[in-house]
Amino acid sequence: MPFADAGGLRLHYQLSGPEGAPVVLLANSLGADLSMWDPQVPALAQRYRALRYDMRGHGRSDVPPGPYRLEELALDAVALLDALGIERVHFCGLSLGGAVGQWLAIHRPERVRSLVLCATACRFGTPASWDERIAAVRRGGVEAIADAVLERWLTAGYRARLPAEAARLRAMLCATPAEGYAAAAAAVRDTDLCGDVHRITAPTLLVAGSADPATPPARLEELRARIPRAELVVLEAAHILNVEAAEAFNRALLAFLDEQEGAGVELPKDLYARGLEIRRAVLGDAWVDRAFARTTEFDRAFQELLTTWCWGAVWGRPGLPRHTRSLLNLAMLAALGRHEELALHVRAARRNGVSEAEIAEVFLQVAVYAGVPAANSAFRIAKEVLQETAGGTAQGSDRLAPAD
Repeated sequence: MPFADAGGLRLHYQLSGPEGAPVVLLANSLGADLSMWDPQVPALAQRYRALRYDMRGHGRSDVPPGPYRLEELALDAVALLDALGIERVHFCGLSLGGAVGQWLAIHRPERVRSLVLCATACRFGTPASWDERIAAVRRGGVEAIADAVLERWLTAGYRARLPAEAARLRAMLCATPAEGYAAAAAAVRDTDLCGDVHRITAPTLLVAGSADPATPPARLEELRARIPRAELVVLEAAHILNVEAAEAFNRALLAFLDEQEGAGVELPKDLYARGLEIRRAVLGDAWVDRAFARTTEFDRAFQELLTTWCWGAVWGRPGLPRHTRSLLNLAMLAALGRHEELALHVRAARRNGVSEAEIAEVFLQVAVYAGVPAANSAFRIAKEVLQETAGGTAQGSDRLAPAD
């Protein structure tokens, strides 16, 4: 059981993965320990080193008296890296862990190669709501708030479908020392990075849960608007989205990390694997699975070409965020009258964090430069798709079958 001396504080950590591989530092949510990242470690293990740790006040790490400050939590992470001789990392944090990542990217940018911010915000709720929660924990321990927290962490459907996993997360939460939880909750209460996140220069991926009541997609949209060149992916999950939507999360995480590492190895086999990750992350599993189910020997080579060169070689390039690529796709498909592909990429754009307002702006631009009829058709198609999506039917629709 490894521990590191982080400036006099004993931090529990686990480091796994191949020697010499790029390091991904995973920072936990309030009330969680490093085991919350269990679903990510096997996915990272082939080409990255996963460094997980328990924040002060959590898990097996020391529990100094609070209240804690966000700066202290972030400097603990720096001290851990120093103790392990690690200069720079890809940082991935969820909720409070995401706030730690924001602070590091602002104040210690030389330590951050890239940034993955999950279910987080630059400011969390109101001080009064946090004071109420802190008081409840001090009166009755973490058990007093466990059921309410679990309802925010996981959707009702997930809790009903996988009760053992929900029970595991609840037990992890309740094992958090009351002093550690209350002290770290004070750091969340006092966090306000909204005026500084525009200074973040690291490539940034934002991941939101569509059913997250704590940090809904709108909060991640605010971050995307403030952080230059940030990308946004929305997954079907609540707050602990790396567990509830583990497969989709892992694909999005690996695709992003590979882009930053320039993992576009020129061998088509490697490009195909990377392209398939990106294709699934952008278009969704259901669509890709149906495309492959329809594939025959007649068009198999064409499907491989799409996955390898369109998705692996072009979409996999780090030069443009996926959000921007989606906007470009919508404009070109609308201007060219490629209506089937346009419907597909309206759905993909929403998965990439493009808002309805942004889609409308793109089509207004199309009206000016490609003609009103093209824009009129684009608006009609997009409205149909957005209505389907709102009604929960878009993922299952087989009405359109473009090649993508």
